[in-house]
Amino acid sequence: MTPDERFGDALRSRREAANLSLSGLAALTHYGKGHLNGVENGRRPAVRELALRCDVALDAEGELLALAPPLSPPPSSHASQPPRAAAQRRPVLAEAESPPEYGAEFDRLIRGGDARYAAGAMREADRWYLAAYRTAAGDARAQAYAVVRCARRWSDPGQADRELPRLLRGALAALDGDASPAAGGLRLQLNAHLAKKLSTAVGEDTAAPWAGPEQGARQAARTLRELRGLPPERRLSLSAEARCEVLAECRWGLYDFAPAAELLTVAEELQDAAARARSAHFHGEALVALAVDQLRAGRVDSALATVERHRAHAARRRSALTTWQQSTLDTLLDLWRGRFEEAADWIFGESRAIVERLEADLTVPADTLRRTRLGQAYWLLREQGRVAELFDSGSADGVAWRAGLILALCETARYDRARDQLAAFAQDTRGFTTLPPHGWSVPTVTLLAEAYTKLAQRAPAGSQLPPVSTQLRDRLAPHTSELALAGRPTVLLGPASRASGLLALAENEPARALHHFWHAARLARSSPPLMARLRLDEARAHLHTPTPGSRRTATTLLTTALRSAEDLGMATVAQECSALLPQTT
Repeated sequence: MTPDERFGDALRSRREAANLSLSGLAALTHYGKGHLNGVENGRRPAVRELALRCDVALDAEGELLALAPPLSPPPSSHASQPPRAAAQRRPVLAEAESPPEYGAEFDRLIRGGDARYAAGAMREADRWYLAAYRTAAGDARAQAYAVVRCARRWSDPGQADRELPRLLRGALAALDGDASPAAGGLRLQLNAHLAKKLSTAVGEDTAAPWAGPEQGARQAARTLRELRGLPPERRLSLSAEARCEVLAECRWGLYDFAPAAELLTVAEELQDAAARARSAHFHGEALVALAVDQLRAGRVDSALATVERHRAHAARRRSALTTWQQSTLDTLLDLWRGRFEEAADWIFGESRAIVERLEADLTVPADTLRRTRLGQAYWLLREQGRVAELFDSGSADGVAWRAGLILALCETARYDRARDQLAAFAQDTRGFTTLPPHGWSVPTVTLLAEAYTKLAQRAPAGSQLPPVSTQLRDRLAPHTSELALAGRPTVLLGPASRASGLLALAENEPARALHHFWHAARLARSSPPLMARLRLDEARAHLHTPTPGSRRTATTLLTTALRSAEDLGMATVAQECSALLPQTT
């Protein structure tokens, strides 16, 4: 009997024992009924990914995974092949490297956890990893390995995870004094995970020094330096997967404290390391990180190509979370490009069902997923001039992002509340000085600048604005070449330089405003909605410029912006253009 036939027999036995039809198993594993029938009959190969999903779906406790064929070895030299043929050979992506030889039971539990993690059942995976941790009592390296696996658990930003930092610190203490290369690699991974946990243990709009994000970022920077400074012999002894882990976790640990361009370099390094590791898990991590940093750095065309590569990866993985990541990226780009109907189909359709299913199944903590969905819904309604629906439906109560809520208050003429909220935000963050220098603070300050501008333009006469313009301008200054990306990722808000231009306009400096808008347009050319807003902004600046031809230029800009806004269904922008056009004559 061939290995494929042995696997097929075991799969059929497990499926029938579970009283599950082929159709039922297909629904659970996202493989076709015909494909599964071929596997059971030995006509199709038992690939590792299918074995992982079937093992989880049938609760086979590693039996099916153990029957899967071993991972393909790294391709050897192909000197005899033509260079073109060798260049076209693609590496086989594995789920993860095999665990070290820490014992058969430990190995079974780690593999069982890996199977559940790959299927998106993170809480179940955590249970298996913790069982492996307990089984390895007395073996510091084995326990550290299990803790590293636990630390991959999905974490909601802003939710302090007290158990994992305790496990990470305990594992580090247990390895103290172990000078072996294996222990050194584990220490790097543990420190990288601890850095990320500390850095993300703060809400997006909470400046809480006790939460430790600065400490986490410093630790991430130290760990990254240590990784890059390893001597050649130590570098060779570090597994490819461990290198991926350190790069991925340190990058997130530095997300709010390092420039986008610097993190783009780390993401590119991670992509290369994932290819060398032949790891499907880190291949996906690298593609998402790369797309995020390309967007933040203003390289939208490059990000589009990366998103397409992630689409192929998601099709191979077929997991709910990978599908979610792909759909989130697609919707972000739909909103950027003005494809509002396509965005609405996902936001108000399938995304709701996925969040509810994942939450009901306790597969992952769903708070981040809910916030991503709400953030995209908010931006869609904002683009369409329907922000009032947030308040009418009660959804505004769920907008945890204070800057977004302040802008929504401005756009629904709740100026007094918006002014009070903006003043409170400035006070809570000491004039925005306690916000981190990068990351989530960039979209936050971008939205606050737009809200301040709307208050300056539309608030009732006599309303006193909070004195925050200078502070906002200073916070935006280092980011004029970047796009403000909300979430990780949720919505691409547009160039930070546009926000700087809006502040200049509010301060009655039209020449400086036009300078910023010109820079913003260079980054926003691929976004029809943003170009419509930018032309409206430029028209306002020209109307404040007492130079020959300024009104004629404003007329042209407003006419073009009005036409685009009407085509896209951007009701508020269209109304503002129509209201300003009579002033140009």
